[in-house]
Amino acid sequence: MERANHNAYYTIGIFPTMNSGMKVSDRLQMIPMSGIRKMFDLAGPGSINLGLGEPDLLPPMDAIDGMCEAAQNGKNKYSATAGIPELREAIAKRFSMYGGDITGDNVIVTPSGSTALLEITQAFIDPGDEVFVPSPGFVIYAPHVKLAGGIPIEYRLTEGDFQPDLDFIRSRITDKTKMIIINTPSNPTGGVLTKENRDAIAELAKEKGFMILSDEVYESFLYEGEHSSFLPYLDRAIVASGFSKMMAVTGWRLGFAIAGKDAMDALIKAQYHVCASPNMPAMYGVLKALPTIDPYLENARETFKRRRDLITRRINEIEGMHMDAPKGAFYAFPGYDLDIPSADLANELAKAGLICTPGSAFGTFGEHHLRFSYAASEETIEKGMDILAKVYNKLKEEKK
Repeated sequence: MERANHNAYYTIGIFPTMNSGMKVSDRLQMIPMSGIRKMFDLAGPGSINLGLGEPDLLPPMDAIDGMCEAAQNGKNKYSATAGIPELREAIAKRFSMYGGDITGDNVIVTPSGSTALLEITQAFIDPGDEVFVPSPGFVIYAPHVKLAGGIPIEYRLTEGDFQPDLDFIRSRITDKTKMIIINTPSNPTGGVLTKENRDAIAELAKEKGFMILSDEVYESFLYEGEHSSFLPYLDRAIVASGFSKMMAVTGWRLGFAIAGKDAMDALIKAQYHVCASPNMPAMYGVLKALPTIDPYLENARETFKRRRDLITRRINEIEGMHMDAPKGAFYAFPGYDLDIPSADLANELAKAGLICTPGSAFGTFGEHHLRFSYAASEETIEKGMDILAKVYNKLKEEKK
């Protein structure tokens, strides 16, 4: 199929009946194409792209050396389904700092953090199960629930600090509630879950008998506060994460999940039928870099914090836009006062040469926000904010 045709389907969010006998499944038909990808189709040559959550840093050299050495030394075969034991142990050792009695047996290495999320929902969600998904929240949570036959139930994040609204959640628990998905630090908001709310959610899950899926892929990028992981609660939680953001190796597609033994058995079974095993050379690359990763991460955090402070200042200088400095990840999620849907505002910005993502792409409660990634140079951020200020002020004048 030609790219032009693909772009049309991104825009309208449906798939055609390709040929007789090749009708796309109903479960895939009901999932719209990602709002993030739609924006890329609008990008003209020379556009400033603040829409992609991809670190622009170079990976650690140890990771590259380790991957190349492994490939050159013949380590290009299948591994155990859960990944090479050495990496599983290294992950357990590092992430034990967040609590819990973790060994390599609690770890599965997956072909991307996204795959970990998919395998978890496929392993534990049955048709008709209700799953709480954050709103605003990352775009794949609800589709993964639907692909497993479940029913996603949006729960609201509070404005400003973007904490789960616990009263909102409690009021919507039913006997069909099977899981809640948490993301900390958050994409798209940059919000960081407090320890008090982490513990409250864990207690609520125990009381009501549902499980927790905690996506903690941005745990390396906190600028204020501390990371409140669900690792101390593996009796009721599974933690998903990955190396794409941590090591700036998004193209390697390598993630992991940490779970209790019973849950791990199910995940290994699911993964066998998804991919047999993860990427072996990449696993050895990560293995070589992981023990000495802290200086690399300290430098990355300093870089992203400068960019965070820059984009926060520039956004808050625009009359009618407002945002608290995000505490984690590398996303800005400002609200705005202008009476215009976020998709329309993002389209106007795209026409002017700035790519971002409308808040509505992240759920009902994301409306009247925009997401900008500050995983870009300060020069790029400055140029993007110049366009934002110009377009937003122009639209304000037209609305008067």
